[in-house]
Amino acid sequence: MTSRADQAIAALRKGHEDLTALVRGLTSEQLTGPSAASEWDLSQVISHLGSGAEINLEAVRASLEGRPAPEFEFNKGVWARWDGMTPDERAVEFPIANQRLVEAYEAFDATQRAEHRIDVGWMPEPVDVATSAVLRLTEFGYHDWDVRAGLDPSATLAPEAAVLIDDRIEGLFGWIAKPAFLDGRTADLLVTLTDLGERRGLHLKDPVTLGDAPAAPDGELSLTLEAFLRLAAGRLSAKYTPADVKITGPISLDDLRAVFPGY
Repeated sequence: MTSRADQAIAALRKGHEDLTALVRGLTSEQLTGPSAASEWDLSQVISHLGSGAEINLEAVRASLEGRPAPEFEFNKGVWARWDGMTPDERAVEFPIANQRLVEAYEAFDATQRAEHRIDVGWMPEPVDVATSAVLRLTEFGYHDWDVRAGLDPSATLAPEAAVLIDDRIEGLFGWIAKPAFLDGRTADLLVTLTDLGERRGLHLKDPVTLGDAPAAPDGELSLTLEAFLRLAAGRLSAKYTPADVKITGPISLDDLRAVFPGY
């Protein structure tokens, strides 16, 4: 039986292979061109993924060796080294760093995937391998999209990543959702995921929550799962919104974009 850890690790492997192939084909001009992350060029997104791979790998290694998670000073040193690389160097180093992390996850045997715990440094307590892998996959999946959408505005989240990101998207609301931007307005939206035939409730209040479909919704948001996940992470600006995204009621897409400004 495929476990959640197996699924997440397989998704990390596929994401690595696909993004590596793309990055290796980029020209120097493309690497310094805009990504979908407004403040970063493509090479800076790639740098962020590379440095993140090194930091995550150190946490994995520390857990296996019985050491504490890397401290912030370690992270700062990794970020500084990647910041100091040229765009071309980042494109060369990213596949190497990310390959090492993916291989470290793949090396966990079935028992470890079920029982081992990893201190990721910022969670209240160590997490299991599946959670650690999904945390990395969430970061990787969104930034992979940042790279791809910088080259092609119609790019979508990788489906194998999206299904796992969906498992924890509400957990992100506590630090990415900004209901204050609604200026005191509240609403219960019916969210219809058109590709899944699934209905949910997006409850716009403080805190923002995701739950069962409301019996008497104030409006309806209709879109695919991947578009919803991008909305929740601030990646559904007008430029990147598919034509089939629809909303009715007193809350507009611009309202939702303000509530979910991204990270």
